[in-house]
Amino acid sequence: MSRRRQHPSEATSRAVERSAGELSTLASQRMEEHLRWYRDLSAEERSQVGLVAQAGISQFIAWFHQEESHPPSAISIFANAPQELTRSVSLRQTLDLVRTVVDVVESRVEGLAAPGDEQLLRESVLRFSREIAFAAAEVYAGAAEARGAWDARLEALVVDAVLRGEADDSMQSRASALGWGELADVTFVVGSTPTASGGAVPAVDDLRRAVRQHGVEALAIVQRSRLIAILGGTRDAPRVVEAVADCFGPGPIVLGPTVPHLFAAGRSARAALSGLAAAPAWPDAPRVLESDAVLPERALAGDPPARRILVDRIHRPLAGAGHTPLLRTATAYLEHGGSLEATARVLFVHPNTVRYRLGRISDVTGYDLTTPREAWAVRIALSLGRLAATPASTATAVSAGSAGSAGPAGFDGRGSAGDGGPPATPRTPQLRPRTTDRSPLEETSKLSPTTS
Repeated sequence: MSRRRQHPSEATSRAVERSAGELSTLASQRMEEHLRWYRDLSAEERSQVGLVAQAGISQFIAWFHQEESHPPSAISIFANAPQELTRSVSLRQTLDLVRTVVDVVESRVEGLAAPGDEQLLRESVLRFSREIAFAAAEVYAGAAEARGAWDARLEALVVDAVLRGEADDSMQSRASALGWGELADVTFVVGSTPTASGGAVPAVDDLRRAVRQHGVEALAIVQRSRLIAILGGTRDAPRVVEAVADCFGPGPIVLGPTVPHLFAAGRSARAALSGLAAAPAWPDAPRVLESDAVLPERALAGDPPARRILVDRIHRPLAGAGHTPLLRTATAYLEHGGSLEATARVLFVHPNTVRYRLGRISDVTGYDLTTPREAWAVRIALSLGRLAATPASTATAVSAGSAGSAGPAGFDGRGSAGDGGPPATPRTPQLRPRTTDRSPLEETSKLSPTTS
C-alpha cells in the first residue's frame, strides 16, 4: 500500500509546469556549451538526444504532481529513443546528459519554488535523476546483452568460415558488421581451452579483454577443447600472445603466419592447426610458437604446404645454378655429423672453406647448420627435395615392380583361369644381379678347372 508524501504548493507546481519549455532550452544550450561529444553528433542524433531530455523533464513534472508516493518510473523516457542511439551515445555520455539536466533544474530552483518548497524541489530532482540513471543503465545493459549475443553468433560464423576457407560474400558481410571489413594484419591463434575458466563464454571474454588492452582486436570462439582467436591490427602478434598466454589452457599455443586481411586468414588457420597437431613431436618446444617453427614436424606428419615451404626455402636455392658446391657441402656436413674436418676431407677442401660455405648456406636459406634443430630441418628439406626431383618414370617403375611381385608365380593380381579371370601371362625368367663383391675375373677363375 502506497503512503502519501509531502507535496509542493500549488504555486510551485504551476511554476515548474510552465517552465518545461524553458528548462529544455536551457538544457540544450548547456549541453552545446559543455559537452564536446554532443557537438560532434550529427543533427539527427542531437535532435534525438534533445527529445530524450525533453521527455525526462516532462516525466519529472508529471511525477512531481502525483498525489501518491509512487517511485518515479523513468524507463519510459527512453522508450521512443531509437535503438541505434545506444551505439552513438555511450552510457557515460547519457549520465553526462542527466547531470547536465539536473544542474539546469537546480540552478532554477530559487525562481521556481515558492517560499518553503526549495528543499522539496531539490530532493525531488535528485530522486528522479537517480531513477533516470538506473533506467539508462537498464536500457544500455539490455542493448549490450542483445548486441553481445548477436555479435557472438556473427563471430562464430566468421571464424567457422575462416576454418573452412570460405571467403565469400556472406563472410565479408558478417565481418563488416563486426568492424573487420578493413582491418589489416590478421593472425590465427589456437591453443587449448582453460579448464578453470568456468566455461566457454568466460574464456572468450577474458581473452578478448586481454588483447584489447594491447590495442588489438580479436574474434574468439571455443571449439571443443580448442580456444581459437583471430587477432587483427598488429604485426607483432607473438608479443601480444605471450602477454595473454594465461588466457589459454595448458599446452602449446601456435600462431599462423600474419596475412594482410581477414579474407586470407584461411592460410594462417591451416598452418596454425597443422602446427598444433605437430607440436607434441618437439618435446622442448616453447609454449608460444609460430607455425613455421615446427615445419619439420609438420612435414613428417604429412602436411603438403609444410613440405613445399621447406623445399622452396632450402633445397631449391641450394640446388640452383651457382650453388652446387653449397648443396654438396650441406649434404656432406650433415652426413658426417657436423664435423668440419671430415667434411673437408670428403670434399677435398680446406676446413676454412667449409666454414665459409656454411656461412653462405645460412645466408641463402636462413638456416644455420651448426644449430642442431636447424640442421635437422635442413636434412629433412634436402630429403624432400631429392624425392620431389625423382623422375616420375622411376617412381612408376618402382610401383609397377612392387605390384608385380605381390602374388605367387602364375598369379598377376587380376585373377587366374581357375577363378574366371583372364589367363595369367607367362613370366620371362629374370636374371638375378650378382651379389658377390668379387670381380668378374675372380668369378671366372673359380668356375674353370685347375690346370697343372
